[in-house]
Amino acid sequence: MAVVALGSFGIHGLRQVGPFSWIHVISLVTLVLLVRGVAHARAGRIEAHRWTMIGLFAGALVITGGFTLLPGRVMHDVIFGG
Repeated sequence: MAVVALGSFGIHGLRQVGPFSWIHVISLVTLVLLVRGVAHARAGRIEAHRWTMIGLFAGALVITGGFTLLPGRVMHDVIFGG
């Protein structure tokens, strides 16, 4: 997840605010939550770690992944034909 989030900073196709877009905000949040989740685990706060990772999975993979399927996006065309 960290590699993908870091890799997204090389994508500048949307350019909504300078060279950045909403995807960069999501990537930044993902990186922060990864660090926070590891810190919870290392401190023995397993329940907090669990919920951080579940939230990270839901937000970074399920919700963001759903945006890739919107009409006009490459993945929409790949999966549904376009």
